[in-house]
Parts: sequence; structure tokens; C-alpha cells
Amino acid sequence: MKPTILEKYGEARLPRYTSYPTAPQFSSKVDALTYEGWLAGTPSETGISLYLHIPFCRSMCWYCGCHTTISKQEQPIVDYLDALRAEIQLVATKTRRPLTVDHVHFGGGTPTIMQPQEFIDLMHLLREHFVLSSRSEIAVEIDPRTLSDEMVQALGHSGAGRASLGVQSFDPAVQRAINRIQSVEQTAGAVTALRTAGVVNINFDLIYGLPLQTVSSCTKTAEQAIALRPDRFAVFGYAHIPSFKKHQRMIDEATLPNAHQRDQQAEAIASTLMTAGYQRIGLDHYALESDELVTAQASGKLRRNFQGYTTDTCETLIGFGASAIGHMREGYIQNEVPLRLYAKRIAAGQLATSKGYHLTTEDRLRAAIIERLMCDFEVDVTEICASHGFDAGILLTNNARLDMLCDDGVIDIHNGFIRVGHEQRFVIRAVAASFDAYLDQTGRTHGKAA
Repeated sequence: MKPTILEKYGEARLPRYTSYPTAPQFSSKVDALTYEGWLAGTPSETGISLYLHIPFCRSMCWYCGCHTTISKQEQPIVDYLDALRAEIQLVATKTRRPLTVDHVHFGGGTPTIMQPQEFIDLMHLLREHFVLSSRSEIAVEIDPRTLSDEMVQALGHSGAGRASLGVQSFDPAVQRAINRIQSVEQTAGAVTALRTAGVVNINFDLIYGLPLQTVSSCTKTAEQAIALRPDRFAVFGYAHIPSFKKHQRMIDEATLPNAHQRDQQAEAIASTLMTAGYQRIGLDHYALESDELVTAQASGKLRRNFQGYTTDTCETLIGFGASAIGHMREGYIQNEVPLRLYAKRIAAGQLATSKGYHLTTEDRLRAAIIERLMCDFEVDVTEICASHGFDAGILLTNNARLDMLCDDGVIDIHNGFIRVGHEQRFVIRAVAASFDAYLDQTGRTHGKAA
């Protein structure tokens, strides 16, 4: 029996393509000295983005795939923030003049685990060393369970305008199975407090494919979340990788939905959100019609980066903190992941870069094609190749993955223009993967060194 599209492509473990090439291609050949040179060459006349990683939480959510550390004590967080401030000051000395910042994003972990005054001081430090204006977007990831009134006021005082709240699921049974108990009322209280303080743009994160999750519970969670009217939703599928994230072993694999059930859950959430007036953005985001993501998608200017779908068009992203990844014109850089090594490098007055990737001309071409596919579900390969000085035949001819997708009716190709069928958009990553030079036929990345 011929396998269905879902069976053939839906279970493949493929990259999310928030970057290209993806992190497995990073190597130590790109080091702190390389990064220092890239920083020195960063033009000051164009806006940049900043990402600050706060890798601490009060408790471990068993589904989590982030780099984070559980801390009940304040001192490890205080020590880490000392290193983070030192890194900000160090990086600022490597640029020719203060850089203008369009976007600041605090990610984690739980960024709001720090004390309110520490957040205010951190924002003050950024303003000392970079050029931020009232137009600079400041976004913070938030765990509603630990958000204090004092921190809400600190966020408003510091100019934060966007908050991303982890919701995942409101089903009590699912919450117990993932070690994250969070009521609707608790979440609603956080939303109200944030909006009152001036943090008016609210994003929610939902997850499907969690233990004990059903179509019914996914739909109910979506309906409860919609009642709070966030501006955006990000809806992700749970990735069960206990060999890599050992705390995921706490999840009973027998309670996880299969691929067909996961697909039903994802579509149930999508249908519920769209019925409520949210527009589908790319693969896994949803936004109200008034949101700038909708405008960007309609105009073909939607972008994709480490935070997912975005309107951020900055060419430069500077990452601060342990494990943080940055993106420069020349390529990618990533800091040391272990907190101890990160702090040691910074204390020695060195940039914390552990590895990275130097982009080639062909990488830029493939990245452009993959990004348009991920954002628009269509791409003019011939046009993009011409703009990068390549013959489209290099990518389209003898491309076994692409030919298979075409034969299976997932895509249509005409004169180098590729369009993904509306009903097949859930396998867009498989289409993007057909332009990934570092992916073998099993879906594993292989190493062409940077």
C-alpha cells in the first residue's frame, strides 16, 4: 500500500530552518578572533537586533528543549548577570561606534526570573552602550507562574512592548504529565497586568503532541487562550528527544500521540484560531489581522529567524549569554553553552564564542530559497538564483528530494517556480530540506566544516 503524505514526510526529524545552515554545521574554526573582526566591520548606520539569553528556571518543564538550569537560589542568577553585563560591555568595545538597535529580545529559560531592579539596570546598560529609541521593540519571554507585580512594573518602566507567554496546554491532566501547572486565571492575571503596565503586544505559545493530549483538549485550550485575545500565537509540535534532553525521560512515552494524532491536534488548533479571526502565518504562527506579521506576509516581507516568524529585517543579530547564537553578515557565532565556561571566558576579558559558521555564496543562495519557502510556501528559484549569480539548474536538476515531492503531488514546479499545495503545507520543512546541501537522505545533517 502506498504510504500517505503524512506517513512519508510528516514523521521526518527535519530542521525548523530558523537558520541556514543549521547549528550542526557550526565549527570551532569560527572563534572569538573571527567574531571580533566581524564586530569591527559591522556598519553603524543600519539597525541591529540584540538577543539576551537567561538560562534559568525555578522548575523543570519535562517537555523543555531549551538550554536552561534549575535554580531555587538567587546567587547563581546574580553571578550570571554579572557575566552578562561584562559581556555587553566587552562586545561594545569591539565595534567602531555605538550600534543602533531596532529589536531587543530576552529569551530563556525564564528571563523574568531576575529581580525587577536587575532588569531595569540591564536595560540601562544596553542604552549606555547601544543606541535605543522609543521605536526599538523590546520583547520578553515570560512564565506567568512566577511573574510578580514588581517585575511587570519594571518591564513597563523599561519600555518593553511585547511579551511572549508560555501556555502550552490548559488541560490539568496534560499539565501534570509535563510538570507545569498553570491555570487560566493565573495566565489571565498576567495578561491584564502586562497590558495595564504598557506591555500591550501579547504572544502565546501553545504545544501539541504532548502526553495525554487529545484533539478535544487542544481545541479547549485554544478556545480558553483566545478569550484572552493575544495578538499572536506560536503553535509548536513537541519534540521528544530523551537521549538529548534527559529530563524528558520523566514523560511516559506510551501517553504520547502518534503522527496522525499530532496532525489532527495541530489542525484542530489551527481551525479554532482561524475561526476566531486569527490568520495563519507561515508554518506555525497565527496573528490578528491588525498585527504587522499579517502585513509582512501579504507583502512578501515576512522573515524567519531564531525566534520564528518575524518582521525583523536586521542583517545583524548580536547574541549575549551562555549558548546564545548571533548572526552577522559574514555568518553565525555561538557562545559557550556551559555556564561555567561562558563565565570563565568573560571573566578573562575574552569573547565567549565557542563555534560558528562562515557563510559561502552558495549558502546565502540556499538560505534565501529556504526562507521564502518557509514564509510564503512558494519561491521563484530561477529569479533568486539569477540575483545571486547562479544557474537554477544547479539546484533543480538531479534533485532527488525535489523530484519525489513533485511526483507525490506535494509541490508544483513550472519554469523554476515552486508552489506548495495548500493541503500539503504541513510538510513544508521537507520541501525546504530539498535545498539543504548538508542533509543526507535520512534527514541527518553531515559535516562540511565551516
